[in-house]
Amino acid sequence: MNMLAANVLMTPATEVKRTYLDSCMIRVTGNDTLYLAWLHEVWVYPPMKFKNKKQEKFYWRTVRDVKKCLPYAKMITKDMEYANWELAKLPDQKSRRKWWRAYERYLFKKYEKDFRGMYASQGMMLMKLMDRETDKTSYELIKQYKGKASANFWQFIAKLFKNDLKEEYDAADKDRITERIINLVEAGQL
Repeated sequence: MNMLAANVLMTPATEVKRTYLDSCMIRVTGNDTLYLAWLHEVWVYPPMKFKNKKQEKFYWRTVRDVKKCLPYAKMITKDMEYANWELAKLPDQKSRRKWWRAYERYLFKKYEKDFRGMYASQGMMLMKLMDRETDKTSYELIKQYKGKASANFWQFIAKLFKNDLKEEYDAADKDRITERIINLVEAGQL
């Protein structure tokens, strides 16, 4: 018996002691030993019923895209929080621009290789997931960091390819399948 477990088992009957062993917690009260563990959420959805092969293909493509883009959306959100925190500390516009240019180069090196290997559908999924994580559309994010002219330019380019940077994530209606997949992926069920 290891030392930690021996200490827990030898506690007096009136004392309650909590001890962590690996991934569960032991609570000893008198002669009773309780093992406590925290479990992940389990999402229960009705089974997917596809009308045709095209719909099934769309579903599995969305699963692929969410699995690839969700970690990036979370990392980018953390990078944005750090950037906002750092920019807020700087005293004037000139120092903010200088810091932002250096940080932008760092981010470009960090993500360029991964993003160049993405499909167009994964890029669109990343835009949706960024809206979900930050509550701001891609257009608003570009406008915040690069300015209105740059945001309008990229909106024009997106429109050429039949996309829209101002499109919002709608978990209740249009993006409900995506939300379902995100919940299942985050819970480790998919």
